[in-house]
Amino acid sequence: MWFTSDNAGPAAPEILAAIAAMNTGHEQSYGADAAMARVTARVREIFEAPEAAVYLVATGTAANALSLACLCPPWATVYCHSHAHVAEDECAAPEFYSGGAKLTLVAGDHGRMAPAALAAAIDASAGAGVHNVQPGALSLTNATEAGTVYSPADLAALTAIARARGLATHLDGARFANALAHLGCSPADLSWKAGVDILCLGGTKNGLLGVEAVILFDPARAWEFELRRKRGGHLFSKHRYLSAQIEAYLADDLWLRLARTANARAARLSQGIAALPGAHLAHPTEANAVFAAWPRSGHRAAEAAGALYYLWPGAQTIDGPDDTPVTARLVCGWSTTEAEIDAFLTTIRP
Repeated sequence: MWFTSDNAGPAAPEILAAIAAMNTGHEQSYGADAAMARVTARVREIFEAPEAAVYLVATGTAANALSLACLCPPWATVYCHSHAHVAEDECAAPEFYSGGAKLTLVAGDHGRMAPAALAAAIDASAGAGVHNVQPGALSLTNATEAGTVYSPADLAALTAIARARGLATHLDGARFANALAHLGCSPADLSWKAGVDILCLGGTKNGLLGVEAVILFDPARAWEFELRRKRGGHLFSKHRYLSAQIEAYLADDLWLRLARTANARAARLSQGIAALPGAHLAHPTEANAVFAAWPRSGHRAAEAAGALYYLWPGAQTIDGPDDTPVTARLVCGWSTTEAEIDAFLTTIRP
């Protein structure tokens, strides 16, 4: 009963097989491998973007920070949700890689940025000209940190506000496949057609051993990204092992199949918790993360049974009256089983 994070799960067998198959003979290094050329062609095909530039890095933090550095100069600010991963979970990497750019936090319910709040935040910037930080870029996350999803129309509304004010948009897609699986739209509809300039396409949370793809829909930004990736220490010499993972991930829609499984398991878990006496959902369950509250007695039973998940926010405690609820975050992955979920629900049921 392991629900701490989709990072905690195993790599998919297809990915390990692809790495093993790649592990013969010699290949060009630093991204010049033949597999990387196939990955670029496949990404361009899937996203209907024949000129897109595609680069691979090993972590989501590197993907996000390097991308934002290409969009935001040191004297400017990135507008992101108040609970965005780039704001709360990356140890100021975006600020570091951009050379000091600021993050401006923007409100919105259930992890989704409110358009009016974004417009107000941008318009309030640089009121004193040279004395203030300047508007720099917009950063969105899909699926969000609250387990919810932006539709193409939601994204377009936000990117239009940014673009009207001269700002480009970065999309943290660590769980992009989960968002896509929930919506059933095309990858293009959920990215560049909705106004996204750079997409960080996640894989590590969805069955990969460790690789993220950065997709720059404007190839004019490509050379700067290449230089920043090298200067930042994120250009792999044995790059073919990154390429092998992404190539297998995108083959035969494996990425979407893995995400659909994770989403389905989260839906089963969410519905089961919501049906318990004294329980409720803190956010809608739209991807593979469940935010829910249930009585402390259930939390204590789960802890005793060895179940693993996070109280959310972490300052909470399961100490206290049995019938008072405590909120938690539970994340499902491609390897989460229905039996695991059912066992958990039985454990926390009064």
